[in-house]
Amino acid sequence: MPPILELRGISKAFPGVLANDHVNLALEEGEIHVLLGENGAGKSTLMNILYGLYTPDEGDILIRGQKVEIRNPNDAIARGIGMVHQHFMLIPVLTVTENVMLGVESIKNGLFLDHSSAARRVRQIAQQYGLNVEPNAYVKTLPVGVQQRVEIIKLLYRKADILILDEPTAVLTPQEVDEFFKVIRSLVAQGKSVIFITHKLKEVIAIADRITVLRNGRVVGTTRPDETTEQKLASMMVGREVILRVEKEPACVGEQVLQVEGLSVMDERGNLVVREASFSVCEGQILGVAGVQGNGQTELLQALTGLRAPLSGRVRIMGKDVVGLAAMSQAELWLQLILRWKDGEMRRQILQTLWNNLIGRTVPRRVLQRGVAHVPEDRQKDGLVLSFPVMDNLVLNTYYLAPAARLGILQREVVRAQAMQCVREFDVRTPSLLTPVASLSGGNQQKVIVAREFSRPIQLLIASQPTRGLDVGSIEYIHRRIIEKRDQGCAVLVISSELDEVMGLSDLIAVMYAGQIVATLPADQVTKEEIGLLMAGGQRKEVARASVT
Repeated sequence: MPPILELRGISKAFPGVLANDHVNLALEEGEIHVLLGENGAGKSTLMNILYGLYTPDEGDILIRGQKVEIRNPNDAIARGIGMVHQHFMLIPVLTVTENVMLGVESIKNGLFLDHSSAARRVRQIAQQYGLNVEPNAYVKTLPVGVQQRVEIIKLLYRKADILILDEPTAVLTPQEVDEFFKVIRSLVAQGKSVIFITHKLKEVIAIADRITVLRNGRVVGTTRPDETTEQKLASMMVGREVILRVEKEPACVGEQVLQVEGLSVMDERGNLVVREASFSVCEGQILGVAGVQGNGQTELLQALTGLRAPLSGRVRIMGKDVVGLAAMSQAELWLQLILRWKDGEMRRQILQTLWNNLIGRTVPRRVLQRGVAHVPEDRQKDGLVLSFPVMDNLVLNTYYLAPAARLGILQREVVRAQAMQCVREFDVRTPSLLTPVASLSGGNQQKVIVAREFSRPIQLLIASQPTRGLDVGSIEYIHRRIIEKRDQGCAVLVISSELDEVMGLSDLIAVMYAGQIVATLPADQVTKEEIGLLMAGGQRKEVARASVT
């Protein structure tokens, strides 16, 4: 019996880059086939060819032994192929049902959208495959993990039998990953076949039936989880031995660089999401913040970098108070004041924020000028201008300073030389410095941000999800660079949903739950189980004895 899907000799070249070089891949029916490789190895390009977004230069696609031509996504969908992209393709202001039926709308009486029948089918699919999604919920209100379920429902609604999942766990918490794997196994148990693109080795071993590794656009091997190890897979991906653990010397702690006292922050809906947070980071020290995503980490980082107005508290960088550095408009603050007038304490905090903004308001640039580097959580929203070329994105925060600018005029040759050095040093895989950054893989977009922030003198590094979307070789490199910054005397604040990353990098670990710092512990005196318990709102025995104040 032929495979449900087979790719034979697929090649695809772009200007300056051979993305796929005669790639062969077979997917058996009812199989989870993991496609593994570095950033830029050709994984996403290969799947974009299968989904009809690219046309191959050479090679054939066979479905159930029959050669087919896939010229666009409609051809792919008609042949039972569906794809969930790394960055979700959902419209936040529409409901789940409206997103799912978009493009294949149900019509009743020849004129009106049949929303009710579509919602019933969405609910039926969700129940059948254990996806647990409310059809009438607005997408913008859903956690990231639930939004991903909506993307899968979109494929099942269109009767896809072959599911392509491109980096599906890149934005999920460990708990959401476990739930997601249950969903995938349920899909396979009911006859679906899955191509799972990832670079996370533990997930590969946990979920795969078979594993194909790409390197530099070529297949370097196919294996099974019971025939390999994480270390062997990493070596296949990168072509050399990779250190999978963080190696560092004991910290040499100096003066305080960042001091946060009683910081409280609201989100866009007026909810208090950071509550009286207090901590400090010193020279030569890494403080890692652990917590399930959605417990205030995002808003905390925004307040520290001037992207959001704190309600109360103090933030000092190198002894200078920066608590007024806010992006919340006066109109937003006045609206919150009206909505919360009856709450005396909240009213006082909002009035204080209005006063802070009035006498000391500035912009995030002023924070960066104090020697702060920022790797944001959402690279596409807060870290890059997607339509700009790679070269311009590498100087987004220094383009107005010498030597990039002279008398207010951008020095393009200087910018080009600096960008070329960053691309080489940080191994950014791009056809050209003039390539729009939107066309790079997610991992290479992250490298652009890291290269920009690490390649200038800094005293404080604030990094949220610094290795999200990166392969093992790049993760090893970024971890080494973070440790180098710490050893050079830089203070580092790291927030990551990867608990292994937090525990490996950190000298101290601050656990955040429900907007509060519930414990700050030496990394070498706490276990993963104890951190996990605190992240879930539990209590650690003898926490008071081990806490660092």
